[in-house]
Amino acid sequence: MQREPFEERSRLASTRLAEAAGQAGLLDVAYGYADSPFGPLLVAVTPRGLARVAYPERDEEETLERLAVEISPRILESGSATGQIRRELEEYFEGRRKVFSIGVDLSAVRGFGREVLRQTARIPFGSVATYRDMATRAGSPRATRAAGNALGANPIPIVVPCHRVVRTGGGLGGYTGGVERKVALLELEGVELPGRA
Repeated sequence: MQREPFEERSRLASTRLAEAAGQAGLLDVAYGYADSPFGPLLVAVTPRGLARVAYPERDEEETLERLAVEISPRILESGSATGQIRRELEEYFEGRRKVFSIGVDLSAVRGFGREVLRQTARIPFGSVATYRDMATRAGSPRATRAAGNALGANPIPIVVPCHRVVRTGGGLGGYTGGVERKVALLELEGVELPGRA
């Protein structure tokens, strides 16, 4: 009799537990990991859509604790529940996807910040907009700094493409995942960056 490795048995048990919890209405947040050129991304989904994408250097425990406070403490790891976003991210990084079809759950974001992120989600692949553009589209043209703060706190980078927002004068500005990642994502999308050949 051949025994499955412990890790495989554990993964299967976790998947079965998450599926049973979901069917019983006991699972509000499912999380998993998506491969990326930057390392594994923690992704979390709710029944409303994608709620979190966290870069590898983000503390996993802290990320899950924030989800528990902001959305619900009923959280389990589930490869099946996160399958769609994992596939879509893989396709994006391979250059085969320009638009994410998964819905997003911005329930943890409030007020003006939520509207900034909604507007950011509309920036097309391969395009950029300025922080001022985002403030204007969100209804407060003078709130450029607040728009930048909202983008800096974006819980769903890549899918809500805050990397596509740049400074008015053409500078890159900051990015949740670091400027190097912002450059890599913009180059992946074919955006020509000043001073780079």
